[in-house]
Amino acid sequence: MLDDQDWGLFKTKLKAKTGIDLDLYKEAQMRRRIENLVCRSDFASYAGYFDECCKNKDDFAAFIEYLTINVSEFFRTPEKFGLLETDIIPYLLKRSPKLNIWSAGCSIGAEPYSLSIIMKEMTPGTRHRILASDLDIEILAKARAGVYSDSELKAVKPARLAKYFDKVDGKYAVKRDIKSVIEFKRHNLLKDPFETGFDLILCRNVVIYFTEEAKDQLYSNFLKSLKPGGILFVGATEAILNFRKLGYTSYKPFFYQRPLE
Repeated sequence: MLDDQDWGLFKTKLKAKTGIDLDLYKEAQMRRRIENLVCRSDFASYAGYFDECCKNKDDFAAFIEYLTINVSEFFRTPEKFGLLETDIIPYLLKRSPKLNIWSAGCSIGAEPYSLSIIMKEMTPGTRHRILASDLDIEILAKARAGVYSDSELKAVKPARLAKYFDKVDGKYAVKRDIKSVIEFKRHNLLKDPFETGFDLILCRNVVIYFTEEAKDQLYSNFLKSLKPGGILFVGATEAILNFRKLGYTSYKPFFYQRPLE
C-alpha cells in the first residue's frame, strides 16, 4: 500500500543500498515521481517495487537512472555554454595557465567532454584537469565509454563532430585525446566530502528536486571548493537567489564567483 509507512520503508532501503537520502529531496515531487513508476509497474507498494528491482541488475540500473534524472547533451544551452568560451574561461586563464575544473553531476559525460573540447581549442598543448562526478555508477560507465547517438550531439557543430568523434556503428565515439584528460569518479553531492582548489565548477540541472536546505549546503560546499576568484556555473532554471548570503558575488547570470581574497 502506497502510504507513509511504506514510503518510509522504501527510503530506508534505498539509503542502505545506495547512500541516496531522499530526506534531502523535495518530498512531494520525488514521491510523485516514484509513485508514477511504481503504479505503471503494477506494484502495490514502494518497498515491494524496490525489492523487485534489486533482483535484476538492469532493472535496478534503470530505476536509479530514472531516480537521478540523467538528462544531458553536449553544449547544453549553447548560449550559456558559449559564455564559457568567450568570457569565463579566458578570465580564469589569466589567473592560472592550467585550470582545475569539476563537472558535478556529469550524467552521461556530455558536459565534461564538451569542456575538454573547449579547452583543447582554446589552449592546445596545455593539459587541464577535468573531474567528472556522478552518483549513478551505470551512468558513469556510459560516460567513460563516450559513445553517443545523434540526438545527444544535436548541439555539436559539424566541424567539431568530424574533428573530435569517430563514427562507429551508426553512433559517435569521443576521440582518445578528448577522453584522456577527464577523471571520472562516483560522488554523492549530498553526502561525500568535496575536493578543494577548483577554478571552475559546473553543477547544472542537478538540484531540481533538492530541498532548499540541501541546496544551501551544497552551494556552501562548492564555495569552499573554489579557489578565491573561482566560478560556479549553474543551470538556466537554477538561479541562486540568496547567493550573497552564501558568500558569492554574481559574475554573470547563472555564474557565481567566490570573492577574491
